[in-house]
Amino acid sequence: MKKLTFAYEMKLTFSAPVTEHRFQLRCAPVTGPRQQVIDVNVQMDPPVALESTIDSFGSLVMTGYLPEAHTEFGYRATGIAFVDNANIKEEPFKPLYRFQSALTRPGSAVGALVGICRARLEALDGADELDRARVIMDEVYGAFDYTPGSTTVQTTAEEAFAQRKGVCQDYAHVMLAVCRGLGIPSRYIAGLLDGEGATHAWIEVYHDRRWIGLDPTHNRMVDDNYITIAHGRDYRDCMLDIGVFSGDTVTQSQWVNASVHESLV
Repeated sequence: MKKLTFAYEMKLTFSAPVTEHRFQLRCAPVTGPRQQVIDVNVQMDPPVALESTIDSFGSLVMTGYLPEAHTEFGYRATGIAFVDNANIKEEPFKPLYRFQSALTRPGSAVGALVGICRARLEALDGADELDRARVIMDEVYGAFDYTPGSTTVQTTAEEAFAQRKGVCQDYAHVMLAVCRGLGIPSRYIAGLLDGEGATHAWIEVYHDRRWIGLDPTHNRMVDDNYITIAHGRDYRDCMLDIGVFSGDTVTQSQWVNASVHESLV
C-alpha cells in the first residue's frame, strides 16, 4: 500500500467574455476497489456552487453553472489516496465491457493487429485473461510511437493505429480494441501517475472477479503509484471536464498540471 498526495489543476482562458457557462467535471478520485480516498477538496475559480452525483460507471461527477461574464475558468482538486493493488476487491461483471465502443471500433489497421495478437496467444499454453492481456500490451507498445500532438480527443483507435503514433489515450483505445476483439472484457481508466504532469490513461481487464490494470503506454502492470479518477467504455465516458457557454467568436486555451507524491503511511 502507498499513501499518495495528489493535486490536479486545470485553467481555461477565453479570448472574450463568456456567459451562461454550464460545466461537468470528473476531476476527483473516489474510494473504490483498489484505493481509499480522503480529504478531497475542489476549489473553483470563479467561485461557484457544485452539485455532485455518481455516474453509472461509479465515477464522481460535479456540475455547476456560471451565468455571469468571465474570461477565465478553472479548478484545483487535491486529496490523499491510499492505493493497495495487492488487495483489489471483487466487483460484479458488467457485460458491456465485452463490446467495442465508438472510439475503439476496429478497422483494417487494428484488425491486422488483432490477427497478430491472436497468433501469439494461440501459441500460449494455459494462459488466462491476464496472461493474454500482457501479450497484447507488449504488441501495442511495440507498434506505437509516443508522439504528443499527433492526435486529438476525438481520434479513434483505428485512426491512431493507422498512423502508428499517439498519446496515452490512443494506446489505451488500441489495447481496448484488441482485447475486446479477442474476447477479453476491458475498460478505459483516466487517472493520475507521478511524473506525467497531466492526467494519464490506461486500461483494466476483468480477471478472477477483479479489474486488473495494465499501462500500454509504459508496457507495465499498474501498481500503487496509479490513482484512478474515472472509468468507462472509452475516453468519452471519462472526460474530466466538459462544458457549454455563450460568447461571440470565442477561442480558448487550456493549461493543466498534475502532481502525485508519496507520503509516509
